[in-house]
Amino acid sequence: MAGLAKFLEWLDISSNIVFFGGAGVSTESGIPDFRSVDGLYNQNYTYPPEVILSHSFFMQKQEEFFKFYKEKMIFLDVKPNVTHTKLAKLEAEGKVKAVVTQNIDGLHHMAGSENVMELHGSVHRNYCMKCGKYFGIEAILNAASIPLCDCGGLIKPDVVLYEEGLDQNLMKAAAQSIARADMLIVGGTSLSVYPAAGLVDYYRGDRLVLINKSTTPYDKYANLLLQKGLGEVFSQV
Repeated sequence: MAGLAKFLEWLDISSNIVFFGGAGVSTESGIPDFRSVDGLYNQNYTYPPEVILSHSFFMQKQEEFFKFYKEKMIFLDVKPNVTHTKLAKLEAEGKVKAVVTQNIDGLHHMAGSENVMELHGSVHRNYCMKCGKYFGIEAILNAASIPLCDCGGLIKPDVVLYEEGLDQNLMKAAAQSIARADMLIVGGTSLSVYPAAGLVDYYRGDRLVLINKSTTPYDKYANLLLQKGLGEVFSQV
């Protein structure tokens, strides 16, 4: 396994590592992804998932939105897997400086990582659209149907829905972290969702590692390509 040996060697000599991950990081914890054969987008619903998870649907059909959201987007019984825990360990050792994630499950935080940039938000954060008060995930789960604040305002999950833009300050911080990195590990993402996927372009080093079971548009740019599951790789770290 020459590729894995090279990966471990680069981990050893690098001191400013950034990890950029997608749904494949969490599938090994039991959270389904969106785009695989068995993923969310290939299941049948009254409306397509990308329609239900849009800003306009959220504003117009809140009861249906929250029914789907609670059933399909929240997984409280899952635990961090070996990739999450090893990244947290590498951060504690001062090697990983940032984790940039497209996931909203909060598992990186749960594993102990501190500098986590959640590009698409988190199911664990929710806020009142009227007064701005923040709520935990219980406000969503315990609501009979539509979660409301004491002020009467609608409580919205702090996740980026379709038709909504990403936080530009967060994107800038992620781009700066990647630009400064001496090693960029990209894992568990098809690199097909923009603008997040474009963050890889900010990397200027020569240790771009791409770990993904399937091919991506960035494979040809990788300095090291490992077409394996993340758990298989990080269990060796």
